[in-house]
Amino acid sequence: MPAATGAYVYRDASVTADGTEFANQLRKARLVPDQPVQTYRTLVPDGAVQDADSVVWTFEIEGLQINIAGGLAYYLRQQAGLQVAFTLTPKTGTGNPKATFTGVAITPEFGGEQGAFLTQTLTIPVIGVPTFGVA
Repeated sequence: MPAATGAYVYRDASVTADGTEFANQLRKARLVPDQPVQTYRTLVPDGAVQDADSVVWTFEIEGLQINIAGGLAYYLRQQAGLQVAFTLTPKTGTGNPKATFTGVAITPEFGGEQGAFLTQTLTIPVIGVPTFGVA
């Protein structure tokens, strides 16, 4: 069987918040689904009832903590508690997959350790379900 097509190393991505590009500040950006599955086992050998709950999405980001105008940390701090339109395109270019979604801006970290870059790690709640399409 030949190797699968469509695989690529995650780089040359695009991450926008309300139309502003922030990929140059991030090293991680991913949408994560949380979909609990309930199982009820009965007394017969093949007796199990299963159901999958509704999906709840989060947007995980990790990157530099830029606390001046043009920085994602600065922007999220200004927008904390408000809805923000995000777009995640894992590989830029026409025809590549992308996701658009609305998240609730949360306040990022401020400060860090001596001798190290200031970084931030956030899990942003997504409202509803992302729309998956192509760029």
